[in-house]
Amino acid sequence: MLYQIHGTGRRCARTGRELRPGERIFSVLYDRAGQWEREDVAAEAWSGPPPGAFSFWQTRVPDDAEGRRPRLDDEMARDLFQRLENTTEERQLQTRYVLALWLMRRKLLRFEEVQRTGEQDWLVLRDVRQRRTVRVLDPHLTEESMAEVQGQIEELLGG
Repeated sequence: MLYQIHGTGRRCARTGRELRPGERIFSVLYDRAGQWEREDVAAEAWSGPPPGAFSFWQTRVPDDAEGRRPRLDDEMARDLFQRLENTTEERQLQTRYVLALWLMRRKLLRFEEVQRTGEQDWLVLRDVRQRRTVRVLDPHLTEESMAEVQGQIEELLGG
């Protein structure tokens, strides 16, 4: 695997209490030693974002319905995409690229062109909400790697 991402652990990271389906929680994303790590905190134990948090969001514990693909929240995806804007770390570049493709599918980013700089290809996209142009490095993922990164993002952001 390129890197591991763990979805909701079904236990509050602060109290250890089991989290119930449908319960409102806060999820915190950390970048620790080359891995994305996620912690879920029950609303009553939340006291704000902890030090070292890369990102955080409010969500609900997903139902245990089998066979359902996790639903990604547009705002969570946009936030993570924007926070990764100036990254140079390879796995974060891969995450940002896959998020860009997902946001294009959701019509939140629009394709304008591909620019080539030396050996690098950049997607030039229009952020429809902020009305600005963004550039996203194409890490030239294989089909297998693309599916793996997408699955990890879904697990991370979808719960």
